[in-house]
Amino acid sequence: MGALLQIQDLTVAFETDEGRLCAADRVSFDIEEGEVLGLVGESGCGKTVTALSILRLIPSPPGRIESGSILFRGRDLLALPASELRRVRGQAISMVFQDPMTALSPLHRVGDQLVETLQLHQKIGRRAARSLAVEWLKKVGIPAAAERMDAWPHQLSGGMRQRVMLAMALMLEPALIIADEPTTALDVTIQAQIFNLLLDMKDRSTSVLLITHDMGAVWAMCSRVVVMYASRVVEAGPAEALFRAPLHPYTQGLLRSMPSVQAPGGRLEAIPGQVPSPLNYPTGCHFSDRCPKVFGRCRVAEPPLYTRGEGRGAACFLLDEAGIGP
Repeated sequence: MGALLQIQDLTVAFETDEGRLCAADRVSFDIEEGEVLGLVGESGCGKTVTALSILRLIPSPPGRIESGSILFRGRDLLALPASELRRVRGQAISMVFQDPMTALSPLHRVGDQLVETLQLHQKIGRRAARSLAVEWLKKVGIPAAAERMDAWPHQLSGGMRQRVMLAMALMLEPALIIADEPTTALDVTIQAQIFNLLLDMKDRSTSVLLITHDMGAVWAMCSRVVVMYASRVVEAGPAEALFRAPLHPYTQGLLRSMPSVQAPGGRLEAIPGQVPSPLNYPTGCHFSDRCPKVFGRCRVAEPPLYTRGEGRGAACFLLDEAGIGP
């Protein structure tokens, strides 16, 4: 199947009182039709900024998409007129935001917002829209769904609000769902239910961009994974291969920090040091100050994404030393 979304050399920066802050630096990856792609990395690495850029939701000022292209079914979303982009948002591409309180209007009841979303994108009467909205609230695990339709957002818990946002995104059955930490504030039972819903959407040929810290969810759900660190893509490839033999030292550190099924209760390893400030990244490889395998070349030059078989690649000079070309 072909690529549904193609992000090429996306650079996003913010102007701050301290200077230019680069949040996404020449980010590139594709999402195939009907695929669940995982986008992982520590907080502040640029995952959410990349996701917001897809729908041109970067606040400007202070943010700005400086360069790159985002092709959705061959059309560059960065070049679309505002009227066409509004038709893409929600109907073709839906996003589940990390903070549901800022995404829901505090001035309108939950049900009114769901019904309005449905009627905005589908030719459907209000009664039918309300009935469909109630069904989706039930699907995302909200008890007494019909009664919750009349609630105000502030009357719901954080987990409830998150599930309302999920229902709003899923009920339009878009071609692409961007799920930014979709199970934040949810207990493990509801998490499993939400992940199953996302997989069900995949079975309907909906693609999913799953942004998460939960590597267990990535292993269970994603066919491919993109790893970001300090604004850059450092590794990408099929999930099974990446978990089996990660190529980049940062990915290796991430996986060593996960609890092991083979050794439950064992000591977890931490990546030494701290994520560098986006106002002052180190010269060369952004991971060089924390990497246990760093050598002289890493501190003076930026590694390209070296590619190898299985559709894999990593931005690390160790691959060049092993004879793998970019």
